[in-house]
Amino acid sequence: MNRRSFLGTAGALSVGALFRGAAAFAQDATPFSRSDVVDAARALAAKPFEQPGPAVPDALLQLSYSDYQKIRFKEERRLFTNPPSGFAVDLLHPGFIYRIPVEIYTVENGKATKIPFSTDLFTYQGIDPPAEDTPLEFSGFRGRTPLNSPDYMDEFLVFAGASYFRAIARGQVFGLSARGLSIGTADPAGEEFPFFRTFWLERPGDGRMVVHALLDGPSASGAFRFTIRPGDETVMDVEATIFARVDIKTLGLAPLTSMFLYDAKERDGYDDFRPGIHDSDGLAMWNGGGERIWRPLHNPRLLQISSFSDNGPRGFGLIQREKRFSEYEDLEALYHKRPSLWVEPIGDWGKGHVMLVEIPNVVEIHDNMVAFWRPEQPLSAGSETSFTYRLTWGWDAPATSLLRVTRTLSGQGEQEGRRRFVVDFSTPGVSVGAPATDFTANISASAGAVRNVVVMDNPEIGGIRVAFELDPQGNEAVDLRLDLLRQGAPGGEVWVYRWTE
Repeated sequence: MNRRSFLGTAGALSVGALFRGAAAFAQDATPFSRSDVVDAARALAAKPFEQPGPAVPDALLQLSYSDYQKIRFKEERRLFTNPPSGFAVDLLHPGFIYRIPVEIYTVENGKATKIPFSTDLFTYQGIDPPAEDTPLEFSGFRGRTPLNSPDYMDEFLVFAGASYFRAIARGQVFGLSARGLSIGTADPAGEEFPFFRTFWLERPGDGRMVVHALLDGPSASGAFRFTIRPGDETVMDVEATIFARVDIKTLGLAPLTSMFLYDAKERDGYDDFRPGIHDSDGLAMWNGGGERIWRPLHNPRLLQISSFSDNGPRGFGLIQREKRFSEYEDLEALYHKRPSLWVEPIGDWGKGHVMLVEIPNVVEIHDNMVAFWRPEQPLSAGSETSFTYRLTWGWDAPATSLLRVTRTLSGQGEQEGRRRFVVDFSTPGVSVGAPATDFTANISASAGAVRNVVVMDNPEIGGIRVAFELDPQGNEAVDLRLDLLRQGAPGGEVWVYRWTE
């Protein structure tokens, strides 16, 4: 499943018709507030779904990736640079895989003005531009700010393709993505990709950028507000209201999408000079009971779906914990600089499940890891649901006094058919300050048997190493859990893993 190459569809309904008449957001400025986006989403949900228009011409959709990259937004036409705001915005051209038309407005002094598409906004290097009279909209936008140097406007934010968006913090390169909403992920009936069809960009100020977005799709519509603060961590506060057109049982809130091909614990079948290839290497969770949990990611032979029940989750995220260049040796992809992304619910999300979907993958350009929150109660047709959360694009999960899982290794056990696991716990840069005799490891398995458990000092990292063997006893999949206790109390993150044959 190639989520980075998601192909939308196109049809013919302008969102302008939903706001005080069809011409409400023409080029004349019109009063605007978040309530307008909520009203628009509500109006969309009250009608049968229609794809937005105008359709993107085939000539643009047939562009290759390299040809599409030759279309550039003109630097002198960037938004919010005159007068300077500390930010700039490039608008993105339709074509290649981007076939959903996206209307974009700027908001200043409480009034919205639509930006009409024009080929004059772009340069076309060796590419024939569309005819001037071709009706087109944009496909998204790119945000810039002097993130790493005061004299250069770094790209730090992109909204493009369905409801996908991604960001980075200072010193990072782009990696995993987030989405506004997921529906039917890994469902045998097929996945639905809701999409952002309109953006309203408030003039930035005070180190922050505010983006309003109107989401639509066959099953639901929605109104989103993103308050974005880039820096050492790039933080997004997200307010969303979802309107269900139909009953939705397979809803995914705050969905995250990443790539994991292999790392040191599993690289069979990969003849590659790089020791690891992944945008994320683990799912971190902080559940309502206070447990901090680490689940290493796995590229399975068959589709795997894991569900972690919870009540009032404190957070979850896809994390790129391994930061050593030596574990990747890739000077182009720079996997050691990819961001981690943490979701922090604001308010009580109640009962539900953190879901992890691991999709078999053989090529690093394809995303194959998906994590999201699924509420216990499905959305009913005609319902209106609001939720708020914070996204932090940074380097790891929130700090904890517990030892973190810093490495997971696996290999052949002492006897044929057994698997040996080695799990390292540490606080990077800080010695554990206690001998291994202060620690015990409680390990359970959903099937098979756990044998030869050993807890030892690991002086190379100033931490603790736990080693054990799994005897699957003919089972094709086994869920494992390791609790590291320090004098009877939790001493480290809870390590959980699904072994598959």
